[in-house]
Amino acid sequence: MNRLDQISLGKIVVIREKLIKAQREGTKIYRFESGDPSFDIHPNVKIAMEKALSENKTHYIPNNGIPELRSALAKKLQNQNKLKIEDKHISVTNGAMHALYVLYQCIIEEGDEVIVPDPMWTEAVENARLAGAKTIGVELKPEYNYVYRASDIEAKITAKTKVIFLNSPQNPTGAIIPKEELQKIADLAVKNNLWLVSDEAYEHVLFAGGVHISIGSLIPDYKKMVSVYSFSKSYAMSGLRLGYFACTDELFNDRAGKILRCTVNGINSVTQWGAIAALNTPEEWTKNMNEQYLKRRDLFLEALAGNGILTPYIPQGAFYLWCKVKDGINVAELSEAMAQAGIGNAPGDCFGEAKSTTQSIRLAFSCSTEMIIEGAEPLRAFLKNYEQ
Repeated sequence: MNRLDQISLGKIVVIREKLIKAQREGTKIYRFESGDPSFDIHPNVKIAMEKALSENKTHYIPNNGIPELRSALAKKLQNQNKLKIEDKHISVTNGAMHALYVLYQCIIEEGDEVIVPDPMWTEAVENARLAGAKTIGVELKPEYNYVYRASDIEAKITAKTKVIFLNSPQNPTGAIIPKEELQKIADLAVKNNLWLVSDEAYEHVLFAGGVHISIGSLIPDYKKMVSVYSFSKSYAMSGLRLGYFACTDELFNDRAGKILRCTVNGINSVTQWGAIAALNTPEEWTKNMNEQYLKRRDLFLEALAGNGILTPYIPQGAFYLWCKVKDGINVAELSEAMAQAGIGNAPGDCFGEAKSTTQSIRLAFSCSTEMIIEGAEPLRAFLKNYEQ
């Protein structure tokens, strides 16, 4: 069997396509299934990209990214993330998803095991499987506020374990791993000589006291550490497809260069010039985005107040509301009924196999504030009238 035949396209993608089709046909759809920031890119990013075009910066570029961007990223990682990273340790990718594909190809050998949270964004898991790994899920339990815990990870380690993967703030729960737990996970990886892959795509999407810490800053000299970042969430550049990763291991970076050469041979040059401007985006712009995300989250919580079907976890980061579905209710049927009513959503089995995962549903508040205000009443009415 071809390895791709064992990989899912992604249930969220299938759901999204169905909703977009219904939208084209004239149905009113509230896009609560999608994790695409509604904000426009900062004007300075547009100016930088237009300038690059006018200066004809549209030719082949260095495989791992233009030097100017890698230098800017190194400064960002040193100052914001407190990582001991130099330009040569950084590779620019076609989004963070491509970064995950590349890094797993560099690390995994057939039959290796990768420990992952359950629930987890589908493609983070599938890219490990695509490289030949077996993924081992660690259930994120509601009684521990969906925090990925070192003790639960340790219980899953075997002789075949190669990687511990983490994502904080997390998709789909919005949970943030506290510093003390991050330290325990870091120490566990070092003790067992395991790779650590940290997906930090939501590092800047924080509110209500949420704080992000890069786990790599806690083990600054550990070479089996790969930190992954995205311009999609932090700078609302999702359609421009730009991500990057950093690692100090020389063999890893040699392999990464080969994979990048054979897959993309350099990321869109104009976008990279725009990314330099994005890194200099005023803090006030990010603050304003997060204020809107907080407003949207709270509008959702108001709409869900008092309902007997969905119990939301209150996140401090990312832009998702992870809701436990009342026991006895079929989540697939609930999800489909919501979609039929024009309310986008992603059922729990999109994100994993654990019992608490599959008995949950995700709502996204990355869409516009106006859409959430408009969709709050239909959501409230749907839940009130749903036949249990």
